[in-house]
Amino acid sequence: MALPKINLKAEVPHEIKTELAQTQWGKVLSLTPVVLTVISTLLAGLSSSEMTRAQYDRALAAQRQSKAGDQWSFFQAKKLRGAMQRSALDVLRGTTEVSELDAAALAVFRDAPKPADPAAKFSPSVRAALDAQENSRPDAEMATLLGKTSEAELDTALRVAQDAAIAFDAAQKPLAAAIDEREHESSEGSSTAARRRAVTAARLDYLARRYDAEARLNQTIAGLLELQVRASNLSADRHHRRSGRFFYGMLAGQVGVIVATLALAMQRRNLLWAIAACAGTIALGFAAYVLVAL
Repeated sequence: MALPKINLKAEVPHEIKTELAQTQWGKVLSLTPVVLTVISTLLAGLSSSEMTRAQYDRALAAQRQSKAGDQWSFFQAKKLRGAMQRSALDVLRGTTEVSELDAAALAVFRDAPKPADPAAKFSPSVRAALDAQENSRPDAEMATLLGKTSEAELDTALRVAQDAAIAFDAAQKPLAAAIDEREHESSEGSSTAARRRAVTAARLDYLARRYDAEARLNQTIAGLLELQVRASNLSADRHHRRSGRFFYGMLAGQVGVIVATLALAMQRRNLLWAIAACAGTIALGFAAYVLVAL
């Protein structure tokens, strides 16, 4: 049994065709609802896209905040370890006499490699944003500074800081092995108690300085991650605002579609078509404003 053919082609009713003069202007007017529907659909898509990007930036900010929290935990742990080494050194020096090691032995502890300053390789805008963050500047000022800093600059600065931390840790491994060897030698029976105390004091002093240096590197990394968190939140706010503006533009376009459709069904259409044209113009103008200004 053959199925009846269904005509899905949209056509303007014959009654309306006869009422609407088939001039060039009449053809333009008859297409008004279609054009406004296309505009509304595009604005709805842009609104949805901006909201999706806002949600992505919020999720990215949460991930970066977690990483920043880890770095702040490392910073606090190493500062605490450094303070404990200094406290133990003060107790040792306050309860007994501690002599200095000879120059050769002391060089192992005192000539420890120092970490490179990663901030020297940061761009001026990143350094300015870090300084403002450390000084607890207002959010409006931070937003202005981050607006002048690109995501690529923050990524580059973070890589530089992380590479400096890795390089410093690698440089300490041979020294840590040498210090362990000195401490093992001092624990032998031939070493005097005074020398053992001197080696212990030198080791405590070295560890305190090492933990302080590592803590500063972790602090720099955490600060950069905090800047990235702020930048992601600012980007999310911007996309959220743009989504709302596009949504309002879509509503204006939908109003134009409704009015234009009503105009096609009525005898006197001049006023309604003017309203529809105004709604479509408002929708387009609003979309252009959001794309350029926000």
